[in-house]
Amino acid sequence: MKITSKITITLFLLVMTGAAAWSQILSPYSKFGYGLLDNNATAAQMQMGGVGYAMSSGRQINVMNPASYAAADSLTFLFDMGLDFTTLKSSELNAEGKKNTDTQYGGGLDYITMQVPIGKRMGASVGLLPYSSVGYAFGSEIRNGLNQRQGSGGINQLYVGFAGRVYKGLSLGVNASYLFGNIINDITITTDGGSESLFEQVMQVRDFRFQVGAQYKFDIDKNNRMSLGLVYSPGKDLLGKAWVTKYDINADEAPDTISTAKLRHNAELAQTWGAGIGYEWKRKLYVEADFTYQPWSKVKTLSLPNFEGTRFADRYQASLGASFTPALRGGYLSRITYRMGGFYNRDYMMVGDSHVKEFGFGLGFGLPALSSKTVINLGVEFRHRAATDKNLLKENYFNIRLGINFNELWFFQRKIE
Repeated sequence: MKITSKITITLFLLVMTGAAAWSQILSPYSKFGYGLLDNNATAAQMQMGGVGYAMSSGRQINVMNPASYAAADSLTFLFDMGLDFTTLKSSELNAEGKKNTDTQYGGGLDYITMQVPIGKRMGASVGLLPYSSVGYAFGSEIRNGLNQRQGSGGINQLYVGFAGRVYKGLSLGVNASYLFGNIINDITITTDGGSESLFEQVMQVRDFRFQVGAQYKFDIDKNNRMSLGLVYSPGKDLLGKAWVTKYDINADEAPDTISTAKLRHNAELAQTWGAGIGYEWKRKLYVEADFTYQPWSKVKTLSLPNFEGTRFADRYQASLGASFTPALRGGYLSRITYRMGGFYNRDYMMVGDSHVKEFGFGLGFGLPALSSKTVINLGVEFRHRAATDKNLLKENYFNIRLGINFNELWFFQRKIE
């Protein structure tokens, strides 16, 4: 099959698969702001605590830093997609001081990416990723009735990125992303008298976002190498619109749009700074530490009738991860990559005066396929999320993550003798 035909088929599958639902989010914390933010890490990177700013490889796609695309093998096409299965155990104190517990299950598609070389010094990548995700459902009693809240949706990003080696060891890259999606927040009020009203807020996002990155590698000696990475995304006004619609469910009346607003000048995205440092030994051991900072406290937040605005805080995350491959060639067990890592995150959302904090750790394996360079990345992850107020909701996540990294020689032309 011709190369152009393969690329066309792959792009078609990319778009069609992207129509599937993202991994289902279960957290009530996702009702705040734009929902839970994604860090663009692949399954292999999540097994290492979500590191990636200094990481580059000709066999793994790294969207966290677009400069990494310059490491693309000149003969190799990469396609990576990730899935997960999640168990959430949550607990919260009720008004009587008793602990309420709940267990939920979810899962689905995490991401789809592909990478191709452009000559010997450049590479490109395209893919579909979540920027943020929303999913929750809970209720509470009010005077003379019941208040139920439910949310779904999120912001997706379809990106294309390019990178090149501009000097020995130095690579620069850029990602251009199209942000799109709807965030839906519903409030249903049911009175003891039987009346039922639904207030629905929809935030519709249609915008662009850019990220630039740089990586620098240098050899300490023949067995030891260091790598540095830096990424930046500028803050910006968010483009799109939002509205609130009221539905009288038990009445034969048309829905009433009670408020509309443009997102521009009313809702913003924070700038992002990320830096990482990596150490490699004999192409077997790799260790990386990353730090991410986003000044969300300085951005505007949307507020519409019946839906209070969210107070934002500066977000930062520290991550540390390692991988080890006993041998690049040899027996099967020696070619397995073993990974582990962890992270700590103070999130951008606030619940009243309480910060939301999260920590987690993961481990996993890169399992090479027997008949090709394709790698199955299988791992497990634990996450704990809670507000600083100890009486608020506490969440424990147990994730099983699966990434399938197709690694094929598409650009090799065989000679006929």
